[in-house]
Amino acid sequence: MQRPGKGKTPRRHGPKKASNTEKDPVGVYCRIRPLGGEDEECCVEMISSSTIQLHAPDGLKANRNGEYKETQYSFKKVFGINTTQMELFEDVARPLVEDLIHCKNGLLFTYGVTGSGKTFTMTGSPGEGGLLPRSLDMLFNSIGPFQAKRFVFKPDDKNGMEIQGQVDALLERQKRDSQPLVPKTPSSRQKTDPEFADMISSEEACKSDSVDEDCCYSVFVSYIEVYNNYIYDLLEDAPFDPIRPKWLGGGTPVRNNEFIPPQSKILREDQNHNMYVAGCTEVEVKSTEEAFEVFWKGQKKRRIANTQLNRESSRSHSVFTVKLAQAPLDADGDHILQDKNQVNVSQLCLVDLAGSERTSRTRAEGSRLREAGNINQSLMTLRTCMEVLRENQMCGTNRMVPYRDSKVTHLFKNYFDGEGKVRMIVCVNPKADDYDETMLVMRFAEMTQEVEVARPVDRPICGLAAGRRHRNQAFKDELSPVPPCELVDPADDQTLQRLIEVLERRHRMRQMMTEQVNKTANTLSSKLQQLDGQLNAKETILHEQRSKMGEKEKVITNQRTEIERLEKKSKTLEYKIDILQKTTEMYEQDKRSLQQELETREQRLHRELSEKRRMEQRMQGMVTDTKHKWEKECTAPPVHPRHRRSQSAGGEKWVDHKPTSNLDLDTVMQPIIPNAIKVSAPNEKALSKCHKYVLRHQELASDGEIETKLIKGNVFKTRGGGQAVQFTDIETLKQQCPSALSRKRRSGSGEGPAQIEDIENRVSS
Repeated sequence: MQRPGKGKTPRRHGPKKASNTEKDPVGVYCRIRPLGGEDEECCVEMISSSTIQLHAPDGLKANRNGEYKETQYSFKKVFGINTTQMELFEDVARPLVEDLIHCKNGLLFTYGVTGSGKTFTMTGSPGEGGLLPRSLDMLFNSIGPFQAKRFVFKPDDKNGMEIQGQVDALLERQKRDSQPLVPKTPSSRQKTDPEFADMISSEEACKSDSVDEDCCYSVFVSYIEVYNNYIYDLLEDAPFDPIRPKWLGGGTPVRNNEFIPPQSKILREDQNHNMYVAGCTEVEVKSTEEAFEVFWKGQKKRRIANTQLNRESSRSHSVFTVKLAQAPLDADGDHILQDKNQVNVSQLCLVDLAGSERTSRTRAEGSRLREAGNINQSLMTLRTCMEVLRENQMCGTNRMVPYRDSKVTHLFKNYFDGEGKVRMIVCVNPKADDYDETMLVMRFAEMTQEVEVARPVDRPICGLAAGRRHRNQAFKDELSPVPPCELVDPADDQTLQRLIEVLERRHRMRQMMTEQVNKTANTLSSKLQQLDGQLNAKETILHEQRSKMGEKEKVITNQRTEIERLEKKSKTLEYKIDILQKTTEMYEQDKRSLQQELETREQRLHRELSEKRRMEQRMQGMVTDTKHKWEKECTAPPVHPRHRRSQSAGGEKWVDHKPTSNLDLDTVMQPIIPNAIKVSAPNEKALSKCHKYVLRHQELASDGEIETKLIKGNVFKTRGGGQAVQFTDIETLKQQCPSALSRKRRSGSGEGPAQIEDIENRVSS
């Protein structure tokens, strides 16, 4: 479909999944029903055989810009109001019936607003049969003479089909015939329901010309409805009360004339991952009339009610399934091949969806309102599934399709995820009142025809020769009994004449069969000769290929030898690489340990330097404080001055103060002070016994040499009775390396040999 000025819906380019399966888009058709009256306003116009145009009614022509734009939609084909049911069938349903006969699945469903003609399109009316009866009529017209006897094919209740032998099938038929309650199959159209008696005229009957005559066929039909998202079997043998409204359906009678609703069915998945309704009744039918009768039996139970929009509105989704089982004849062309694996089952699903509607227009209440809500919800789920399928196919995404959100979409899962053909007929009521709902239907149809379904492939049934049925029939005719040839009356010339005709017919049949056998033998002989020639040519080619293969094998042997050598070399290199990797790991580990040790030493050195700086600052502060204290103490004379002893009276005593934080370098520059009291911290008791005070400090100089400082002073008593130190001298001892002096001498410095300098700086008070 396309809209004016916009062109086709753009495809988003995404990573598509690679697949060799060919796909076809969903075929979407549009059918326009006639207006109910000439005075009704029309909002749909047929532009061409594939395009329609929608224009809003007079009251809705203004949009936001105050303008009105008509909208066009394109379909695979548009059927106007004058289209007959036969024309619609030829274009839409006939290819699906052809596929059904050729073991391919198909899905056909009608979609549209309530009152748009969906049920008429699918079912039809007397004299105007819809798609369903015409499909059945074409199927039976095509396979009629090739149908198997009843009960030869038997459903296995797991969505499969079994083949019964002749004896078992005969017993089943006898058991059925012995039941008086089972109605006999009608032999003509006049015995069916009068509403379907004249649906299809003899002039409109059609058949397929491509039926495999060497197969036997059997048709099974089932009919279900999805009502309020529950599945009900319309062919289930439950009593039906005709007095009750049709929308209430049948039920089982209980006490007090009450009825229990029929039991809902569940969906299951068979071994081929196809969905089916478990426990659903499948009726074997042998004629169009019998199929009509079964369909009408279920149609009477379908939920139909009177609404504001339609006098007989479908309140449920109906699904009529035609299942065709076929199996090949044996080599003699007389009986079905007793092999379950050769049975091929295909099915055509004909769906009449309930109409979408707005409750504001129908003014539904109670059960009608609930039905409308469930119908709209299931149709919304169908639209959502189409949107996700379209997105996955166009954009290469893998979103989960919400089939399980509705029973209808869950049942359709086979057709969209499997292979086959899907066709949708969009029914449109052109009256202006349905304009808004018709717009929504058009948008859904626009999206649906961009969804693709895998194309079905041809599957040969078996490899037996063709024409088996025809040869078997000819053989039976050839063995027809000879009429009695006894002559009683001499004037009887009829008996001999009949005998001559029979014998001539037999002779002609024998000649025909002989010619056919000779022709077949000649064809077989020529084919054998052709195959012999092809075999010789292939043997020659095979001999050449073998010689080439021998040469290639030699090359391959050499290549294998070279590969083995390279593999050994590769293993050796891998071994060496492993050794190098282990060595590298060892070196890396040693490196990390050395780096860690270096970092530890650097941290310790930093701590020692920090401690040294703190000690220098502390000593400088101590000297400054001592000096200030001494100056303060010296401003006043001692209270009780004492006479100092002379040095000759007993010698000077020293307090040798060596702090514990001092850097002990163990050099020769360690002053020897006799009669000294050694302390490691300031001690008032030691100061009271001595006259002199010396403070040691040893460190590394800025040039890397060793430097020792002796800070000297006198001890005296203060007015408060304590002791004070007056620093009088700083002696610096420095040791230099001779090699350093020689380097300085070579560089041009004028210094002498290595020596120990003794520098005294005296500070007088």
